Amino acid sequence: MHRVYLDNAATTALDPDVIQIMSESMKEDFGNPSSSHSFGRKSRSIIETSRRNIAKLLNAEPSEIFFMSSGTEADNMAIRGAVRDAGVKHIVTSRIEHPAVLNTVSHLLRKKKVTVDYVNTNHNGEIDLNHLSSILSKNTNTLVSLMHGNNEIGNLLNLEKVSSICQANSALFHSDTVQTIGHYHFDLKKIKIDFLTCSAHKFHGPKGIGFLYIKKDVNITPLIHGGSQERNMRGGTECVYGIAGLSRAMEVAYSDIINHQNYIEKLKKHMINLINKKLPFATFNGCSDNFNKSLYTVLSVSFPPSKYDNLLLFNLDLLGVSCSGGSACSSGNVSQSHVISAIEHQGGAVVRFSFSKFNTLEDVDFAVNQLVSLFN
Repeated sequence: MHRVYLDNAATTALDPDVIQIMSESMKEDFGNPSSSHSFGRKSRSIIETSRRNIAKLLNAEPSEIFFMSSGTEADNMAIRGAVRDAGVKHIVTSRIEHPAVLNTVSHLLRKKKVTVDYVNTNHNGEIDLNHLSSILSKNTNTLVSLMHGNNEIGNLLNLEKVSSICQANSALFHSDTVQTIGHYHFDLKKIKIDFLTCSAHKFHGPKGIGFLYIKKDVNITPLIHGGSQERNMRGGTECVYGIAGLSRAMEVAYSDIINHQNYIEKLKKHMINLINKKLPFATFNGCSDNFNKSLYTVLSVSFPPSKYDNLLLFNLDLLGVSCSGGSACSSGNVSQSHVISAIEHQGGAVVRFSFSKFNTLEDVDFAVNQLVSLFN
């Protein structure tokens, strides 16, 4: 049966170059990086070379990159660390953030560690920067946590503007950049962001590895205590082959990023045009059909109420199209997404299509034709 995979915002297929370097590392680099013998030194060299490579791609310092198991762990470490060690008493976030942020903030609020303000969003889910400025002008000791690219509706945040607002109000700035690292250029010498998070499997790297960027003038203590790994910032023996895979995935992603972006934009534009032509009753959620305001990898579509409301994804899967209704992190949860609930949409089923370099125009044609067959 012909199948197409259009759920790349959930996870991506491993790049062949990543598979090769990880396979070689699994076979050869089994030494514990904390050991002083030659096997350990070789593993340590792989980790530190990877750290330098990643830092160079982001125009950051190697000492600012800390390897983590996931974007979720990195978000937790940044937010909890800022509250515990950096004097943060107040957090500003939005109601359309990833659960890794929202649930961490909610936990700290319940424990009475912080007060919280949720910045307003408009009908498309865009952050109200005037409201953000107003909140910050009335509060001190604040951490702003706003994601760069929304994983469900694709909205992009203007990091430069938010950074300027935070600097003007002496607030720390954390951004969940899980959907954008590997897809957009970052220059962390030019833009002041205190914490960024990354997960390798969003750009054709392995699952179970990512990193937290911590600006060098911000001091926090570990979330996971143990040994002295990661310069005493994260206990536990490092996943050498995962780190090697993360580094190679970033190198591949940034080696031809403009052509990569242009190719995927072509796929997304093709799907928008086909849906407008063949399924004119469908609407696009958030800013996902606006190329200036959304991730080029994500398209969120609403369909009017029908008999397929609760089974559209299931039926698409039976027809060979793998996609999602929102965040894969909410898999198994039949209630409406908190992101979709926060924006204006027409009701009915919501489908998120997300693209990668391994998709083709034929994949898009197939997916839209299967949608048409269901609604005819």
